[in-house]
Amino acid sequence: MRKPYGILWILVLLSAVLLSMPWLVPHCGFLALVGFIPLLCADRVADQNGVRRFWIWHYSCFVLWNAFTTFWVCNATVGGGIFAVLANALQMSLVFGLFRLSKKRFSGILPYVFLAAAWIAWERWYMVQAQISWPWLVLGNAFAGSIRSVQWYEFTGTLGGSLWIWAANISLFGLLVSVLEGSWFRWRRFARSSSLIAVFLIFALPFGASALIWSGYEEKSEGTVPVIIGQPNFDPYEKFSSLTQARQTEILLGEFEKALPPERADSSAAGWSGLLIAPETFTGDIWLGSIKESPTFSSFNSFLKGHRGANLLFGASTYKFYPQRSAPSILARETSGGWVENRNSAIVTDASGRAEVFHKSKLVVGTELTPYPKVFVPIDDKLGGVMGRCIGQKEISCLNYVPAAPAPAVPFGCAVCYESVYPEYCTGYVRKGARFMTIITNDAWWGDTPGYRQHASYASLRAIELRRDIARCGNTGISGIINQRGEYLSRTLWWQRQTLEGEVNLNSEETFFVRFGDITGRVSTFAFLLLAGFLLVSLLAARRK
Repeated sequence: MRKPYGILWILVLLSAVLLSMPWLVPHCGFLALVGFIPLLCADRVADQNGVRRFWIWHYSCFVLWNAFTTFWVCNATVGGGIFAVLANALQMSLVFGLFRLSKKRFSGILPYVFLAAAWIAWERWYMVQAQISWPWLVLGNAFAGSIRSVQWYEFTGTLGGSLWIWAANISLFGLLVSVLEGSWFRWRRFARSSSLIAVFLIFALPFGASALIWSGYEEKSEGTVPVIIGQPNFDPYEKFSSLTQARQTEILLGEFEKALPPERADSSAAGWSGLLIAPETFTGDIWLGSIKESPTFSSFNSFLKGHRGANLLFGASTYKFYPQRSAPSILARETSGGWVENRNSAIVTDASGRAEVFHKSKLVVGTELTPYPKVFVPIDDKLGGVMGRCIGQKEISCLNYVPAAPAPAVPFGCAVCYESVYPEYCTGYVRKGARFMTIITNDAWWGDTPGYRQHASYASLRAIELRRDIARCGNTGISGIINQRGEYLSRTLWWQRQTLEGEVNLNSEETFFVRFGDITGRVSTFAFLLLAGFLLVSLLAARRK
């Protein structure tokens, strides 16, 4: 019998395209609700026709999906981009392989429940525990460009979207199979009606609930903080090589000076009061323990003395020197006279010269983070120290905006770049008291590709989950101000030097997701472990027979 290889490849390609579209085209999140159906059909066709090594097809599907949506990583690092595509697709394929294994012992709907639970458990592990973590294609992120569809993320977080996607795909696939194979027509009228209604509700209810929340939601405001976002637009390859830090500082402060209204820039009075925001890793001359000796910090302080109402938030590559013989940590690098540890930090200051510091915790594998350092640091040493060794902050903390007038400080969260991709992690800022959020980033390494647009869209999901206004500052764009419904109220253009002025509302209320965390992920993980245990016991029992 001729094997249906052509049909399998068509189904695999169709699934990869449907799953990729939400990340590439705005308002196409709904396609994820049917994106797995061709792959599930291919799986069924393969079983019915005795196709062996079906892993080739499902792995190819996931490779294509990853490549279509995250090819831009290769603009920053070709090897890292290829590894990200192949390794992430491999993990997806392993989950799908477990599903195929479960069909040997489970029947009916149970293998598909196992697949959904296993997938969501893997996504949660990626976002919470894994040191080698790339959660860019978490299924719930498919709605980052379709925020009117997922206003209920304030209750479930992004993994609620993952559950919705699996429920929709599996329910519609089951209905299609029953119709195509004729069993649906043998059901009683009540059963047929019930199945149609159930599938309709799985698709329609989340849309309806989101529409109601969207139309009824009123922006919470317990006051406002004026912000001016500076987008200096430095080419990262020029920024870290040929453009001096003094010149970069001069350009940024010049842009801030132009943005401040002249009548409010009088150094004899408090003048404009608000938060100036600069991007991630703006400077690299900060030594922890002697921050005020930094030329960049000194320039900022001199500028702020002429604008006493302003606070300035900026990103910095920071360093700490240890004048000792033994290494203070496994991630420290030896240098003349001692050891150096480095961090990716956010610092807020004002005319008084105070310096509050937050160190990025969710670090990019390879460029910032050496994962499982006891294993990989010795290997990296032999390779000449090619991997980043940033040290993250152990516990989330907030920074503070200090108004010029006698008023209490306003705590706010600052997610540094990659941290804004982690939903439950970001709830930590709010639990620590953040009344608004900022994101500082540098996405220019990827060029004019979908990467920076995808990253900017994820900020909208964080605004919904936290119900916090967000001021986002990117070195080359997209910078913008996002309200509590996830809408960009204003935004800059890509690859243009400009500033953006606006206000963010303050809010101290906590959403259900902030208070209780990722219930969807925890329940799915429990269900996966329970079913995996049953599967293991069943396989061992069958083997003994």
